[in-house]
Amino acid sequence: MSINDRIDHTILNADATKDEIIGYCEDAKKYSFASVVVNSVNVPIIAKELSDSDTNIVAVVGFPLGAMLTEVKAFEASQCVKYGAKEIDMVINIGALKDKDYKVVEEDIRVIVEASKPALVKVIIETSLLTDEEKVKACELSVSGGAAFVKTSSGFSTHGATVQDIRLMKDTVGNSAFVKASGGIRTYEDAMSMIDAGADRIGVGDGKLLVRE
Repeated sequence: MSINDRIDHTILNADATKDEIIGYCEDAKKYSFASVVVNSVNVPIIAKELSDSDTNIVAVVGFPLGAMLTEVKAFEASQCVKYGAKEIDMVINIGALKDKDYKVVEEDIRVIVEASKPALVKVIIETSLLTDEEKVKACELSVSGGAAFVKTSSGFSTHGATVQDIRLMKDTVGNSAFVKASGGIRTYEDAMSMIDAGADRIGVGDGKLLVRE
C-alpha cells in the first residue's frame, strides 16, 4: 500500500464551496487517495463525483464537538449512508468520558455503528482533550462498541495527532481496530512518522502536499 492509499483527503471548513469540494474529488481520483471526507451536507456532492472511482465517500457525524444527542448523531449517520457515505467519522461524547460514564460513551458509539451499517465507523476520540488513561479507555470503548477505526482528532481542537498518541492507540487496539492519525499532518515526513507508529489511515487537509513531496 502506497501513502496515497492511506490518505483521507479532507475538506471540513464551513465556507467550503461546491467547486472546492468537486476539486477535492478530482484530486482524490487523480492521486488514488483512500477517501474524500466532508460534512454531512456535502455527501451528495462527493457521492456523485466519486461514483465512477474506488475512492471512499466519508462523512463526519456529531462534528466537531461530539456533544449531540445520540439519536441526532444516529439520524445524521443514517442519512449520510442513505446519500452514499461508505464510512462515518463520529466524535465521541467527550464529557461523558471525562465523567467516567463509560456506559453512555459505549452506547453512543454502538448506536452510531448500528445506524451506519453497512458503512464502517471511525471514532474520533479528540486526544488533545484527554489524559493517556482516557485515551486508552476511549479506544477500548470504541472497540467494544463495534467501531472499525479509532481516530485521534477532529482537527478543530487544541492540537492534532502525535506519534506518541498513535503508538498508545495502536498498542491499545492491537488487531481489533485500525488507527487513523488526523490533525496537524502537513508533510510527507509527518505522515510517515504516523504510519511507522501504527497509523493505517492519514487524515489531511491537502493530500497533494504529501504525495508531491
